[in-house]
Amino acid sequence: MRLNIIKQRGLWWGISAAAIAISAIAMIFSYSQLGSPIRLGLDFVGGTRLQLSLKCVATETCSEAIEVGEVRQVLGGLNLENSSIQVVEDYTVSVRTPTLSVEQRTQLQDALTRELGDFDPKTAQIDTVGPSIGEELLSGGVRALFASFFGIVVYLSFRFRFDYAIFAIIALFHDVVITAGVFAIFGLILGNEIDSLFLVSLLTIIGFSVNDTVVIYDRIRETSQIEEGESFSKIVDDAVNQTLARSINTTVTTILPLIGIFLFGGETLKFFALALILGFIAGSYSSIFIASTLLAWWRERQIAKQPKIVDEEVADEIRTETDISGS
Repeated sequence: MRLNIIKQRGLWWGISAAAIAISAIAMIFSYSQLGSPIRLGLDFVGGTRLQLSLKCVATETCSEAIEVGEVRQVLGGLNLENSSIQVVEDYTVSVRTPTLSVEQRTQLQDALTRELGDFDPKTAQIDTVGPSIGEELLSGGVRALFASFFGIVVYLSFRFRFDYAIFAIIALFHDVVITAGVFAIFGLILGNEIDSLFLVSLLTIIGFSVNDTVVIYDRIRETSQIEEGESFSKIVDDAVNQTLARSINTTVTTILPLIGIFLFGGETLKFFALALILGFIAGSYSSIFIASTLLAWWRERQIAKQPKIVDEEVADEIRTETDISGS
């Protein structure tokens, strides 16, 4: 299979632009509604989270699913109406509130039990994170992202050239924004919150994507030496097609176990695996269709400018010689 990567670059750019635009709109809307581009979980904003499952789940005798309205009514009676509520698999409720004392947590559990029925103490999960710790985790994660971007620019600038590094960073930005945008949509529609594992997934996505981009850049450099004299666009087209099977195979074999984790890994790892799946697909796409085509477009512009510069220099010399002979 051979793709016309350069010839159809307008299509690839259009797909990416549409995905980034949708992601940006989702994050802007999320910011206006929630105060953050993505719905932040307990790890980042602090507070108390209770996850309780009905006893009937163990015996498979549950008849009525938990209603969010019922839970919100209970929270309203305790002046916790602004808390986040999520019903998981019909019979498990997850509630995130401001930081509660032991007495307040007990009061909330008793109120939920009276309204919804008995909960299984063996499956109950109660977590409390202070707001200062949450802010530190968030700021540390963001710094790690920026540090990785800086390190990649430095490495690729030495390994290749500075313009290679710039377009690799644009491709990585593409991957991160699209992944974050999808989770912003999940936060708005499903009430899904991101935790520290989400930042780990973004760093993993960056590593995977830049590795794929480096492989393609290496082949572009090798092909330019073999096909000396050919146009840079043809060199890029040939190099990408030569690495296409390798990129697809690597992505597919990496995603398959992640799909297994997503389906059978439980609630804790489910969205972590989903973030990696989305990011790896976006990373493979950006390495093949964005980083390479942007590099070819930039080099074409640079080459197109060279004759013009020469012509201007020649014209200046002619004007100078005319002035001297006239005088």
